[in-house]
Amino acid sequence: MTRPEVISRAQYDKELAKLQLELVRLQEWVVHQGLRVMVIFEGRDTAGKGGTIKRITERLNARHYRVVALGPPTEQERGQWYFQRYITHLPAAGGIALFDRSWYNRAGVERVMGFCTDADCDEFFRTCPQLERSLVRSGMILIKYWLSLSDDEQERRFTDRINNPRKRWKLSPMDLEARARWVDYAEAKDEMFAYTDIKEAPWYVVNADDKRTARLNLISHLLTVVPYQDVPHPVIELPPRQVRSYQRSPLDSQTWIPNRYVVSK
Repeated sequence: MTRPEVISRAQYDKELAKLQLELVRLQEWVVHQGLRVMVIFEGRDTAGKGGTIKRITERLNARHYRVVALGPPTEQERGQWYFQRYITHLPAAGGIALFDRSWYNRAGVERVMGFCTDADCDEFFRTCPQLERSLVRSGMILIKYWLSLSDDEQERRFTDRINNPRKRWKLSPMDLEARARWVDYAEAKDEMFAYTDIKEAPWYVVNADDKRTARLNLISHLLTVVPYQDVPHPVIELPPRQVRSYQRSPLDSQTWIPNRYVVSK
């Protein structure tokens, strides 16, 4: 295995900018070709799923991607076919859907916390591989990432969230309970992989103990599993500006926000 390159924070920023440019090219190709791309992000709490998705989408055209982060099911959704509320968020032609957690909630949090029965989980394991194979046969590009986090690093991140007012909102009672059931979640994840790590849609595991490293590695990998090419762009020329007399409205006729900051050149 090739030894990874050790880079500085400044180099990380430069490399991330390069990868984000490639993501823009990838998205242009997806739109141009009418492709459908679904990327699932799973992993323990604090593994960095949301931060990675944020870096992926930072430079993309918001019209052609969506981030799917569903809350607990409503009473009506609990009466539906389990996959139904996720199916409605699948991408159409020319679209990318990034799932911050997904239907794999059933094999993880729902199972460990007792929100579903053993029969529900068994049915999930029967249906999920069939559904994913069907999606791939239909032309969907389906990619699944598991962000792997060590016990010690998760504890450090939980402590950071507890002590940081900007991050405290990320910490829920469910997260704390999940922390108390570390081994239960590990065993549930292993069984989930045994059933759903299929050839048509394999699980890709990302070492997430360092967030910046994980982001670069995951984005680099994503760019290799979604084939793309440059989309031809027409030459753009700015049209001449309209020349006509115009009197601007008095500045005091509008409500301006206070200038609290001025950034130096």
